[in-house]
Amino acid sequence: MAAAGSVFLRARGRTLTAFRPDAEYQWKGPFYFIQGADPQFGLMKAWTHGDTNNGDDEWGEEIKLAEQAVQAINKLKPKPKFFVLCGDLVHGMPGTRWKKNQEQDLKNVLKNTDQDIPLVFVSGNHDIGNTPSRETIDDYCQNWGDDYFSFWVGGVFFLVLNSQLYFDSSKCPELRQAQDAWLDEQLAAAASQKCKHIIVFQHIPLFLSKPDEDDDYFNLEKSVRQEIMEKFHKAGIRAVFSGHYHRNAGGSYKGLEMVVSSAIGCQLGQDTHGLRVVVVTEEKVVHRYYSLTELGSHGIEKELLDLLAKQK
Repeated sequence: MAAAGSVFLRARGRTLTAFRPDAEYQWKGPFYFIQGADPQFGLMKAWTHGDTNNGDDEWGEEIKLAEQAVQAINKLKPKPKFFVLCGDLVHGMPGTRWKKNQEQDLKNVLKNTDQDIPLVFVSGNHDIGNTPSRETIDDYCQNWGDDYFSFWVGGVFFLVLNSQLYFDSSKCPELRQAQDAWLDEQLAAAASQKCKHIIVFQHIPLFLSKPDEDDDYFNLEKSVRQEIMEKFHKAGIRAVFSGHYHRNAGGSYKGLEMVVSSAIGCQLGQDTHGLRVVVVTEEKVVHRYYSLTELGSHGIEKELLDLLAKQK
């Protein structure tokens, strides 16, 4: 496993070494990145069979979709700054029978991503467990890199968070406290650097459409959500990108945009298997969800170039 994992430039020391901060603090003009979520190798069969706890012993369909995603991304010109996967990399929960095989197959697909497009990994509930422990988080970090970290790209500050610690940290409360303290330090540092935007990646959405919506499996509990939303708002965070819902959704809270992207893998609604293109300009963050087929077509390149040119 170690050899396969070493293919990726994983986050270490709470940062992504693919980007040198001293070279990335300054705004250099518009750029874009690709956001994906929930390749979740194994869910499609489990969902079809109505047994999401056990029926994940096949994932050939997800392999094909992930390969299609990588091929589409590799064709894009200009190249995206990075490709972020917002959690549930595989379906197997920690300790389950097929998890290691699913992870290995996903790594085999992802290692074909253009080496000039860094991969950014975000932990999901299936990656570290609905109630994570120090052991499940350590295992994730060995495989995919740090569970939370920050990095700079072209004057924009990015934060990757472990949203499972907000969902249920009962087995590792000290890790939740450590992430909270780290986040406060990071937001203070971002304020002193005068970044253009702050953008957050996490697996579980703060909310799906309304900030005051009822608690649900697919969002964060109201009191926790309110505290985080207010902290993000005060820090001037522009947008939070997440997955988990396997459908496209989103809303806003005091100018903070919550963007929920559907899955590369199993769809639970009417959306297509796809990826989100996010263009970052000096004034705003604009985005659109594309099907994997659309993203692999030549039309998207003209659209991208036009959008980037307009913002210069």
